[in-house]
Amino acid sequence: MEFAYESFSPDDLYPIAKRLIDDHPDSRIFAFYGSMGAGKTTFIKVVSEVLHVTGQVTSPTFAIINQYDSKLGLPVYHFDFYRIKRLEEALDIGYEDYFFSGSYCLIEWPEMIDQLLPEGAVKVRIEVDDESGKRRFDF
Repeated sequence: MEFAYESFSPDDLYPIAKRLIDDHPDSRIFAFYGSMGAGKTTFIKVVSEVLHVTGQVTSPTFAIINQYDSKLGLPVYHFDFYRIKRLEEALDIGYEDYFFSGSYCLIEWPEMIDQLLPEGAVKVRIEVDDESGKRRFDF
């Protein structure tokens, strides 16, 4: 089932992020699709708040993966596959150890590794209206 939510400012993101997690209580893999500058990292920061991440959430653009502690007891993994050139690079980091760990995995630029996403991964699409700056979230 897919739902659409609109955001006109960063202040609108928390209820959308909470809904995303609440609507998918058994899901752990969340793939965020959107153009450059659509707000994937910003939204993941808010999703991380919902997941009770402690510490600062930053884009793992160069590291490919960041690990955050969470008050939920399990780590939260944040991936950014923008810079990978070949699928083998995801294999080299041992993606399956993360994806099948039972921990939350928040993935930016999942289109680079689509064929590796487990069945049931929640796909979140973020579209931007260039004129108004409004974001639309579909999941």
